[in-house]
Amino acid sequence: MNSKVDFYFNKTKKWQEAVNLLRGIALDCKLTEELKWGCPCYTYNGSNIVLIHDFKEYCAFLFFKGALLKDNDGLLIQQTENVQSARQIRFTTAMQIVERKAILKTYIFEAIEVEKAGLKVELKKTAEYSIPAEFQIKLDHIPDLKIAFEALTPGRQRAYLLHFSAPKQSSTREARVEKFMPQILSGKGLND
Repeated sequence: MNSKVDFYFNKTKKWQEAVNLLRGIALDCKLTEELKWGCPCYTYNGSNIVLIHDFKEYCAFLFFKGALLKDNDGLLIQQTENVQSARQIRFTTAMQIVERKAILKTYIFEAIEVEKAGLKVELKKTAEYSIPAEFQIKLDHIPDLKIAFEALTPGRQRAYLLHFSAPKQSSTREARVEKFMPQILSGKGLND
């Protein structure tokens, strides 16, 4: 146990019993407990294996390389279509965790083996993301914008493409492009 993480488990909240059960399972698997992104994170030789987090409707184990796990029990959930590597196992009651304790340990041990083997999730390349028409028009007509966008890191490019593509209405996509053009031109990412 890592005392820096204790606050997460000592808070009075809806999922307190459940997250304490998840903590026990992760620690039983001899993982190192750390605090990352404000959540309990469990590592093996410095590599992230699983994270505990809670939401309004559920709490979950998040496997960082969950896409590489076999998922024989069909428990892993891709949070959104844009999440490439991580997968969650969600719980709505503490009893679900108790009932699946052995299965959860199997998933953790498999995740450790994935890490030991050095396996990597093959991520989608930035060029594979579609560019919304509203942004493509700006890139075609403003050379400096195209140069600035192409100079951004692939992660920053993907963040913009996902943000610009998300709205259903063209007017909203266009407004987003207009809003972030100055930021792109100054070489900054969406969240910089």
